[in-house]
Amino acid sequence: MQGGIAIAGATGQLGTAMAASCARDGIPVSALVRNTARGADLLPSAKLHAWDATRGSPPADAFDGVDVVINLLGENLAEKRWSDARKKQLRDSRVVGTRALVDALRDLPRRPRLLISASGAGYYGDRGDEILTESASVGTGFLAELARDWEAEAMRAADLGLRVVVLRNGVVLSKEAGILSKMLPPFRLGLGGPIGSGNQWLPWIHIADHVGLMRHVMSHEAVSGALNAVAPEPVTNGEFARALGEALGRPTVLKAPLFALRMMFGSLVDEVLVASQRAMPVRTLETGYSFRHPLLRGALEDLLDKRPRNASAPVATAT
Repeated sequence: MQGGIAIAGATGQLGTAMAASCARDGIPVSALVRNTARGADLLPSAKLHAWDATRGSPPADAFDGVDVVINLLGENLAEKRWSDARKKQLRDSRVVGTRALVDALRDLPRRPRLLISASGAGYYGDRGDEILTESASVGTGFLAELARDWEAEAMRAADLGLRVVVLRNGVVLSKEAGILSKMLPPFRLGLGGPIGSGNQWLPWIHIADHVGLMRHVMSHEAVSGALNAVAPEPVTNGEFARALGEALGRPTVLKAPLFALRMMFGSLVDEVLVASQRAMPVRTLETGYSFRHPLLRGALEDLLDKRPRNASAPVATAT
């Protein structure tokens, strides 16, 4: 690529990791952030542009010299109990923000060539043991409808002549932020375990692979449409808990009671923690992307610095 990248929602775990990856390779990074002071701390190599995604258009100069726009907008799904007001915040931060972003791209004198937009495996809803490739239908429920509408706003950029790739993210594993960082303290104390029955499927991806997949999409012009940003080894919630316990050398016999979680967090428990998505990265592998961390055990060993120094990770590719 010749130009730089612009990242909307740049101060999250994915945005900061992607910005650092591109900066190391000399790719200019333009960061659209709500809080510029926080952005300055997290994104020292980026050019910052203030923007609240639910209040107006992003500044046009944020896209000067930009070839690739990466849309990572969205409030944290599991941060607060889901009231009607919270659901509106979650929706507006994604759907309204993406609409404003695409509208701004339409008005540019020189448009970027590629939009990479986040979505989620929640697009498929709660599907039990069904294997979910990128061609699977949209599911039901709040998260499925949110992902459907979020993707639809992003795909409007295709009408403007941009190549559009939508990444349906699984749980992104990083020790600095996200769900793994929250699980580590109780699991290290031997207080971790599966949620509910533990039989629900949990799609996941190592943060290095998510960044690697975005970089792969940037350099492969034939890739477009929806890709499952998930590792090729889906696991159940119970298997994930056991693997994390084994990596830490701690027992995982305690189960998180659903009734208590529902009292604390409401309906997000059923859609975020208990819903089952056995998502597989079929189209992702067909694009030629090679996973650095295709297996959960190796991914956890890498993140927890448990891997032997002379060990190499297996790589998953399309066959």
